[in-house]
Amino acid sequence: MAEDWQPELDELRRRQADVREMGGKERVQRQHDAGRLTVRERIHSMADRGTFHEIGTVAGDAEYDVNGDLVKLNASNNVMGRAKVDGRPVVISGDDFTQRGGSADATIREKAAYPEEMARDLRVPIIRLIEGSGGGGSVKTIETTGRPNLPGGIGTKYDMMLQNMGYIPCVALGLGSVAGLGAAKLAASHYSVMVKETAAVFVAGPPVVSGLGENLSKQELGGWRIQLAAGAVDDAVDMEEQAFEKARTFLSYLPSSIDEVADRVPANDPVGRREEGLFSIVPKDPKQVYKMRRIINAVVDRGSFFEMGALFGRPIITGFARLDGWPIALMASDPFFSGGAWTTDACEKLIRFVDMAQTFHLPIVYLADCPGFAVGLEAEKTRTIRAGVRAMAAISQTTVPWCSIIVRNAFGIAGGAHRPAGRYSSRYAWVSGAWGSLPLAGGIEAAYRADLDVADDPEAKLAEIEERLEKLRSPFRTAETFAVEEIIDPRETRPLLCEFANLAAKRREVGTSSFGMRP
Repeated sequence: MAEDWQPELDELRRRQADVREMGGKERVQRQHDAGRLTVRERIHSMADRGTFHEIGTVAGDAEYDVNGDLVKLNASNNVMGRAKVDGRPVVISGDDFTQRGGSADATIREKAAYPEEMARDLRVPIIRLIEGSGGGGSVKTIETTGRPNLPGGIGTKYDMMLQNMGYIPCVALGLGSVAGLGAAKLAASHYSVMVKETAAVFVAGPPVVSGLGENLSKQELGGWRIQLAAGAVDDAVDMEEQAFEKARTFLSYLPSSIDEVADRVPANDPVGRREEGLFSIVPKDPKQVYKMRRIINAVVDRGSFFEMGALFGRPIITGFARLDGWPIALMASDPFFSGGAWTTDACEKLIRFVDMAQTFHLPIVYLADCPGFAVGLEAEKTRTIRAGVRAMAAISQTTVPWCSIIVRNAFGIAGGAHRPAGRYSSRYAWVSGAWGSLPLAGGIEAAYRADLDVADDPEAKLAEIEERLEKLRSPFRTAETFAVEEIIDPRETRPLLCEFANLAAKRREVGTSSFGMRP
């Protein structure tokens, strides 16, 4: 009879009730007073209503009396399970900061690792809601466990986190103080976002680094301005709800795993739309800058550009967009920063973005205006050439469809890396295009030094040489030899890019890439 099992069901409900109390009313209130949601509030805000199925609801540290009867079940500091986000199955894993600050003292290692394994093998995205050390170490752990922990055990969750970047979309939200393993979990993602005034990210927090003589607040050490400029975190928002929305938007451009392709959405923007403003957006004066984001927003489906890493590696703009409803990976030069020249940071940003596009089979569009590698002492001290060669290798390792638009400059080695070598890719050049081994500015004096030294009027001689070379560097001279496939009116860009996206959709591949995503 059903009532025979009522005691066991009552026991289950009691244990579940204990766990739902998390760290207790006082700690929950402290979380709210600090302007932060609890882990369960976060999960229910992130997931589609009523879809979260929690796993491990009765895992925790149980207290028993002398008779062996349960006194209280203290929850572990990880809440996780399956849910749906915009109708798509996902795994969500969240740290409960009310349970000893998310530290190892309240962590059940098997439970903390489980969502990574589940997401990988079910081939669904994982969303990590991170606060605290993410189940990482604590000095107090030595006393509570009676032994020190040797890092690097077999089958650890960090191994799975890194593996997952080659299989499924990984999203990480920094929602409070994030340190140690928590910071690693944040970085081991395809997209990360932190809440500006309540989140801080660091390998070790202020109490630890104070021993090095660095007395800094959380925000001074690991606030959003620090981490976004360093490229450790991709984005920052004012409120937690905005972080959840950013995560949803990011996932909307990606497939659920490498075994699928990203979905097309209904397109309401005409394929043949011609933006008249594109014709005059690039100044005739090569020393003048222009706003590349205006070009991006003019050629992609309206409102579809989702930028990532805007404050890092700023000569390169990266993000997702749509063309006739198809998702694409888009990168573009930004002449406002180093004239669009590749710095070390820009190269690192490019490598990570190209790896992600390759991993998830997204075609790449590159709006190029690159005068070459950054030069000077700082460029040499920051190994720009090594980072640049790695970026060139990343581009040439890709197999996804690729389309380049040379908007203005394509000079030197970096300028030539606007497309993968050794395979077909679409390439167009605007009438504003200019290219060569070196820009004319500054190069003439070096190349024609002997002529200028013997000239009666060096300035007049320089002007004469400039005029002669200016005619020779015309892109139409290059087009005569078919060294550039097609020079176009800038207003034709959107129709051509939409054609590219539709052609690319016919040859989309799935499965493991020839190389994996690197964090």
